[in-house]
Amino acid sequence: MREFENPEHWDTAAQHYEKTAHPFTARYAEAALARIAIGPDSRVLDIAAGTGALTLAAARTGAQVLATDFSPGMVARIAAAGLPNVEARTMDGQALALPDGAFDAVFSIFGVIMFPDWRKGLAEMARVTRPGGYGIVATWQERGAATFLLLGNIRRKLFPDRADMAMPDAVGALSDPKDFAREMIIAGYRDPHIERVTHDYELDVAALDDPDTLFGMSPDWTSLSDGEKTNVIAEVRHMAGDRSILPIPSTALIAVAQR
Repeated sequence: MREFENPEHWDTAAQHYEKTAHPFTARYAEAALARIAIGPDSRVLDIAAGTGALTLAAARTGAQVLATDFSPGMVARIAAAGLPNVEARTMDGQALALPDGAFDAVFSIFGVIMFPDWRKGLAEMARVTRPGGYGIVATWQERGAATFLLLGNIRRKLFPDRADMAMPDAVGALSDPKDFAREMIIAGYRDPHIERVTHDYELDVAALDDPDTLFGMSPDWTSLSDGEKTNVIAEVRHMAGDRSILPIPSTALIAVAQR
């Protein structure tokens, strides 16, 4: 089992994820949410919800939102918000314990792409979407985003003989919009529309003083020796120059399709 397929990994990472990744992924969640109309009468499902970037944004519209994740630690972070129109449940997105056609909109923001059987995850999304409802999926481009993208690029520069760290299978499979659209149709959706959305991840150069906190979730970091880590930090500082913030342009693909 790869680390990102283990719920215990995400239980441990939940607090760190909420502080570091959540504010960044929330920008893509809001972009995904803006592509359809939902409101107080809408039933929304967020699959592999993480700490709830999409869930919390959808809840602000007044919609009834069910957030699911296989990590109890992630689910607990969402439940802690105490919102009356949000329910959070631990659940495997590859086998949802939910009835067919129960939701007006089903989202997965960088979630289904992590599943061992991501095609089953997409099919489960379609199954629980009502006819005429929407499925919305976000994935990263092939080399990832934010600190994962930065570390991968630096590894290839500093250690060209080292193999790239493996990305989730779905990230490669869905990196071409045509392939992404085809997979949404195979899953049970129709008329998919794929858009690229790019935001800068703003890396605070001062955070390099505690690089294990900044990069700690990434196997690109944890697989390095202490000396290699020192070289990576030096390279990031060189890239930043005199700037206090190093922007890392990160591109996602967002698919919107109807059931």
